Amino acid sequence: MKGNANEQGSPRRFKMEKLRIAIIGTGGISNSHTHGYKTIPEKCEIVAVCDLDEKKAKNYAESYGVPAYYTDFNEMFAKEKIDAVSVCTWNSSHKPATIAALNAGCHVLCEKPMAMNTAEAEEMLECAKKNGKVLMVGFVRRFGNDADLIRKFRDGGTLGDLYYAKASYLRRNGCPGGWFGDKEYSGGGPLIDLGVHVIDLVRFLAGNPKPVSAYGVTYNNLDPNRAGGGQSWVSTTTGYQFKYNVEDMAAAMVRFDNGLTLSVEASFKLNLKNDRGEIELFGTKAGAKISPQVEYFGDMNGTFVDIKPFGDTALNFDGLFAREIQHFVDCCLGNCECISPAEDGVVLMKILDAIYESAKTGHEVIIK
Repeated sequence: MKGNANEQGSPRRFKMEKLRIAIIGTGGISNSHTHGYKTIPEKCEIVAVCDLDEKKAKNYAESYGVPAYYTDFNEMFAKEKIDAVSVCTWNSSHKPATIAALNAGCHVLCEKPMAMNTAEAEEMLECAKKNGKVLMVGFVRRFGNDADLIRKFRDGGTLGDLYYAKASYLRRNGCPGGWFGDKEYSGGGPLIDLGVHVIDLVRFLAGNPKPVSAYGVTYNNLDPNRAGGGQSWVSTTTGYQFKYNVEDMAAAMVRFDNGLTLSVEASFKLNLKNDRGEIELFGTKAGAKISPQVEYFGDMNGTFVDIKPFGDTALNFDGLFAREIQHFVDCCLGNCECISPAEDGVVLMKILDAIYESAKTGHEVIIK
């Protein structure tokens, strides 16, 4: 904060300095981050971007009017004054980019999944604590209007105690390709890319209980080129020879310390009729569903009732990432507590690691 007083001794007026933002990784998701920052020009400005592909970095900087671009984030931190960073790289670069940013004195918003595994996530969390910086994980579904509504039901006691949940994020033919299919860069397939969204959302809506065990299965039975169509978007990464060695589909049961059990399914490739994503929550007083509209199932005066709240309650992507980015910036400025902290990212990595380990061993895995 800077203050100035005029010569007549008027009260001091304070001017807030804008946060200087950098974007690391200029793939598809980075555009949502950049648009989000640009909704609050009074609080922040993007001063640099970084990507391994110099042409992509240059084009990205020019298209958004960013003054500097780099191919090495260490060089960027050495040459630029940066306050906060969005890490939008492939998963294997989340840890090195985040730790470099934290050690350079930056706050960090790291896209999900937080890391390749629990050990990496814990290292990132410790680095954030050591440097006294915000480390937020990009669990964007926490900022959805549908999540807001379910939380109102929960906090109002309408649902009672939640004890069972079902979550699915299933695609018939929807691997983005490129690094998403190469375990060396992604850490896994649909479980770590898609399942992470719905697992985290259920946990968030249930009040963030602690996971205690997981039993999981994974399958790799379907040729990724078996038919055409079905992909909603494709990786823009070029110049690399990626393998395809991730699972087609994963399913799991996760138990939590408050008695909640979650059944989850996620797929890049599955022989189903239509892609679908839905969440169902079952409580002692009522149940709720997001599919995609929010619905409520309970009883009233001795009669079962199915209720659809007024208006369009489906997840509205218009402004979704902007809400997430605005929250991150406010956290960096000390205006609020982070609702998507690194601690929750570590917990999610523990769940994912346990599911993959269970699928490998065929046994339930205890989560500590």
